[in-house]
Amino acid sequence: MSDFPNFSENGYQVEKKLGHNAAGGRVTYLATALRTQEQVVIKQFQFAKVQSTWTDYNAYEQEIQVLRELNHPGIPRYLDSFPTDSGFCMVQEYKPAVSLGVPRSFSPEQIHQLAISVLEILVYLQNRLPSVIHRDIKPENILVGPHMEVYLIDFGFARIGHGEVGISSVVKGTLGFMPPEQLFNRQLTEASDLYGLGVTLICLLTGTKSTEIGQLIDISYRVNFKPLLPKISVRWANWLEKMVEPRVKDRYPDAAAALAALPDASIYLPEVRLSESNLEFQAARSGEILTQMLTVYNPAPGIVLEGEWEVAPHTSDPPHTPATHAWIRIDPGQFTGNRTECQITVDTSKLMSNQLYNRTLALHTNSLPKTYPVSIQVRTAAIPIAGRQLPFTVLIVLLLLSLGTAWIATAMVAEAGTLAQAPTVINFGALAGAAVGLEAAAWGMNAAGRADGAIAALMAGVGLGVIAMLMALSGTLVAAGPAVVISATIGLACGCLSGIAMGFAVESLLDRGMERTFATALVLLTTTFATALGIGWKLGERGPLLTLVTVATGLAFTAVLLHFLLQRTKLQANQRQAERHLIRP
Repeated sequence: MSDFPNFSENGYQVEKKLGHNAAGGRVTYLATALRTQEQVVIKQFQFAKVQSTWTDYNAYEQEIQVLRELNHPGIPRYLDSFPTDSGFCMVQEYKPAVSLGVPRSFSPEQIHQLAISVLEILVYLQNRLPSVIHRDIKPENILVGPHMEVYLIDFGFARIGHGEVGISSVVKGTLGFMPPEQLFNRQLTEASDLYGLGVTLICLLTGTKSTEIGQLIDISYRVNFKPLLPKISVRWANWLEKMVEPRVKDRYPDAAAALAALPDASIYLPEVRLSESNLEFQAARSGEILTQMLTVYNPAPGIVLEGEWEVAPHTSDPPHTPATHAWIRIDPGQFTGNRTECQITVDTSKLMSNQLYNRTLALHTNSLPKTYPVSIQVRTAAIPIAGRQLPFTVLIVLLLLSLGTAWIATAMVAEAGTLAQAPTVINFGALAGAAVGLEAAAWGMNAAGRADGAIAALMAGVGLGVIAMLMALSGTLVAAGPAVVISATIGLACGCLSGIAMGFAVESLLDRGMERTFATALVLLTTTFATALGIGWKLGERGPLLTLVTVATGLAFTAVLLHFLLQRTKLQANQRQAERHLIRP
């Protein structure tokens, strides 16, 4: 047998209990209208059980009269009423919605829409003549449907104009949601209901239960919600503060004004994530334009990140604005979006060479903190020739190797020529073998991917080959038998060794930024000079040709070195003179 009351004589079948206010003697049921088979809500007021007087019925009649006149989709319609043995029942339209008193989460967009919907209901109530003041706006009296349909219920404390409409509970309002003027029974205005709505929204945003809202209210009746919402936007924080101002004159004057001032759905501040907080630029050549990409993104949902770049002021930089800078450009300089690719461009043509520059980019945002720094470091290139250093170690090794090889080869060839009693033909064999060895070394270097290094060996081989050919054409050669083969073999080995050494020396100079022609000429002069010295040292006597070669290559070698050093010094001086008007680090 059901414990529910039997309202069938009145045309209703109770299905279940929705709520129970024992202190107020009120029980709410979900029922079905027998005539239409539509679901309705029945509020049963039991005056006899709470020692109320039947004079209170007159107040409820006035409340019913008000509800009859209200016609808004956000207010459940009044349908019927009938007396009972202990009081009376009021029947209203049923809305399949749940009160905000039931804990659940809402997105910023949903909270924004909820605020709009309640304010629109209040605008409707306040635009009536006379206006209606609800006086009990709290989470439990706001219903939200599955598709964010919002309904305002329980007009038991409502006031029309200057007269009370009725009382359906013990207290005329709910502590924590009543503004101070209502709490002290002072004059109410259209701004009074805004206080309850503001506190309700604070409950939703902070996750505070309606029974615990008093913990956020200080002795001056100010709601201190900001510590619980460190990421709330400034516009929303200001709007909520104005909604719950203790002094009624400091609030919005009415719901229409509050609705007009309501910020957009961006309740919370965006978060800022940078793909890089430090950027390093390295110029490979003078005046190079350098670029790097930096990603700025916001992982927080429901809010759009806004940003503006600025190069922080520096004592060495010319005066600039956030949109312009002498040598740094950020594109885009301003952006709106939750993922933005920013290109940082550095123009080193306005900077001094071979210097380190440190600057700071400032990203101003609508987040907290408002400004995010990004450090950039720029290393400019050296002057093309001034930054190069002669590899003296490589040249000394090549010099000693060539000198030693020439000395040993000369000793061996001289011995073979003495045995064969034919020094001219022996020298021819050594030159021819050396030419072949140099060509072989050039071929090997080229096959190994060292084409630049192979050029020096190739040129030296061609030169010795030409000399050997001229000796053959002179008609002074005579057969020398095995001694020619021995000298040619010696020349071949020395040619290969020298060719490989020359190739690696050229590659080493090129790796240090030397021009190919300069590197090849320097290696050829070094090898020729050392070879002439080695031959002369071993023979102990120098003919006119050998002396001429030694002196000529020595002077040329010295001239090349001096020219390089003097040119380097001159370019450095010119560069420093030209950089007097460039931006300093």
